[in-house]
Amino acid sequence: MPSGTTAETATRLSRDVLLRLFRQMVQIRRCEEQLARSHAAGLIHGACHTYVGEEAVATGVCAHLRPEDTVLSTHRGHGHALAKGVPPRELIAELFGRANGCSHGRGGSMHIFSPEVGMLGTSGIVGPSILMATGAAYGYKLLKQDRVSVAFFGDGASNNGAFHEGLNLAAIWKLPVLFVCENNQYATEVPFASVAGNPNVAERGKAYGIPSYRLDGNDVIAVYEAAEEAIRRARDGKGPTLLECVTYRTRAHSEGMRDTGYRRREEVDAWREKCPIKQLRARLVADRLATGTELDQIESEIQATIDEAFEFAKNSPWPDPATVTDHIYSN
Repeated sequence: MPSGTTAETATRLSRDVLLRLFRQMVQIRRCEEQLARSHAAGLIHGACHTYVGEEAVATGVCAHLRPEDTVLSTHRGHGHALAKGVPPRELIAELFGRANGCSHGRGGSMHIFSPEVGMLGTSGIVGPSILMATGAAYGYKLLKQDRVSVAFFGDGASNNGAFHEGLNLAAIWKLPVLFVCENNQYATEVPFASVAGNPNVAERGKAYGIPSYRLDGNDVIAVYEAAEEAIRRARDGKGPTLLECVTYRTRAHSEGMRDTGYRRREEVDAWREKCPIKQLRARLVADRLATGTELDQIESEIQATIDEAFEFAKNSPWPDPATVTDHIYSN
């Protein structure tokens, strides 16, 4: 498994696969851009943590998951939900608090659930996805089911006890779980390197005997190929893998928060140039797998889908107050 690749690295992936990855990343980006505008317009009540800049991670990992496989995620989980199969209209409606949202308007940005497509939930608490995905994988092993669970979490979560407990247990029992650290280098506004004795998260996994790899998280091909092998290992009963995907969020920690002061504008601009969508687009054109016109058409089609999803969400009904106790008590 590679420790990372660049845009020039040879790949065995077909044109169809690469275009599918491109399409998924663009869908996430356009949806997040719409959500940022919606938050500024007051249509989203509460926090809104966008995934702009990190699209390659969710896309590369979830491309290998089946509907019955499960994902546990973080407060920055819109991209994971979309990549796992939540329709944009249901995601946007959820953030608008509408009854047609994937969680019926009860969860908002940080609590996205759609078990129908294997999205077991996101959480505003730092780190629980690790333990919940480990627990799900333990259940699959006990029931002898051919299923895999994935935990997405940030660099800050790797300093939590849940990280060490989850990895240790998964290693001991060889559970079918994939741990994906999205190292965007800032825990809210705190530089990860300033609070980590060893900021290389992959090396921590090796301490538990888990195959662990540090990847360029903005290279969707590198993520795709590493996740492919890791998920195959999990299905074959060989246990967990840890992928540390070094990436960067190019918007504020949460919409409405400051975006500079704790990091330099030059740093943000430099990472914008490393945009995973821009990288893959350039590669597709350079390798003559697609024309710029063809890719523009894909982007236009996706934008139309997001525009329609926005109108759907905006015109969706509010939850009926009479349903306030639904999903709380079991009959």
